[in-house]
Amino acid sequence: MASSSDIRKGLCINYSNDIYKVIEFLHVKPGKGPAFVRTKLKSVTNGKVIDNTFSAGHKIDEVRVETKKFQFLYKEGLTYHFMNVDDYNQITVEENLLDSYEFLKEGEIVTVLTNTEDGSSLSVEMPQSVILEISETEPGLKGNTATNATKPATLQTGATINVPLFINEGDSIKIDPEKGSYLERVKI
Repeated sequence: MASSSDIRKGLCINYSNDIYKVIEFLHVKPGKGPAFVRTKLKSVTNGKVIDNTFSAGHKIDEVRVETKKFQFLYKEGLTYHFMNVDDYNQITVEENLLDSYEFLKEGEIVTVLTNTEDGSSLSVEMPQSVILEISETEPGLKGNTATNATKPATLQTGATINVPLFINEGDSIKIDPEKGSYLERVKI
């Protein structure tokens, strides 16, 4: 058993007869009254996100998890296939367990959280940034760079994000998969 002071991003807990992963949290100490922790929890079984507040010292039932590195192989319908980079065992994961599946390309290394009690996959965490190629975008107009203007661009995975006007088709860019935003252009 853990307490509310142990809450952190990525923690998996048993709550309301389901397993939830903490995706956001904030420790609050108001001027009057007791401290509490405001959380945003995501169900690992159905992907539903709920807001919950835990009072200070509240006991929570932590799920013991193990993290392993896996390589993304391919997608088949709503199922994603991954291979363990250490022992080459393959697993399949449902789409609702992936946070930013639209930025997942073949060969990408991800972290898979597995429940140590029953060996089931709880969630798939993307790396901090991914490098993808622009497959389709409108050409930028010369001299139109005075403002922070953006244009839509389709990536090699099919996802669409906004990029600066100087980005062209065939360019490789670094993306923050958690926010789904452009970070920088990279030379490969």
